[in-house]
Amino acid sequence: MVPFLPAQYSRVLEVGCGEGVFAPLLTAASETWGVEMDPASAKVAATRMDRVLVGTFEEVATQLPVGHFDLVVCNDVIEHMADPEAFLAAVRNQMAPGACLVASIPNMRHWEVLWQLLVGKDWKYVREGIMDRTHLRFFTEKSIRRMFEEAGFVVERANGINGVFDPARRVVFGIVSLLTFGYYRDTQFRQFAVRVRLS
Repeated sequence: MVPFLPAQYSRVLEVGCGEGVFAPLLTAASETWGVEMDPASAKVAATRMDRVLVGTFEEVATQLPVGHFDLVVCNDVIEHMADPEAFLAAVRNQMAPGACLVASIPNMRHWEVLWQLLVGKDWKYVREGIMDRTHLRFFTEKSIRRMFEEAGFVVERANGINGVFDPARRVVFGIVSLLTFGYYRDTQFRQFAVRVRLS
């Protein structure tokens, strides 16, 4: 996710920070805050970040400074929210004018999910990955863009990440993408990473 960070930022809020492992990569940050609902993970994160609040964003939002952060990070967290649109509307209050939000979100058009659904006739949840049983919402590249745009953000960058690594499959995806004029190109990526800015 580091390549998706804006060129300049200083005050960072990471929602769903886990144990704070991403914080040391925020090399331009002068101040890092985290929000984490798991107390054990938050305790570890507190050793890596300036301040960590325990709870969901909704539970701790009033403890966050208004109009303060110039970067919000949401790595693999939006899909766990019951109402991402409400979160995006609310987190704007904590963002400074022109601030960015960076997020990674699983891609439901990944070929393995499509294969399971169309060929296997199944929709099976698992412990982790795209079909993680704790995911509450599901997205494609198109719906990710729409969600942010309807929330009043400008999409500056959106790219597939964690694509197909096997050389043979990469050749197959290259051929399919060529023959379909890129229509199925997105199916090779497990996630999409985006950087959006307050309009």
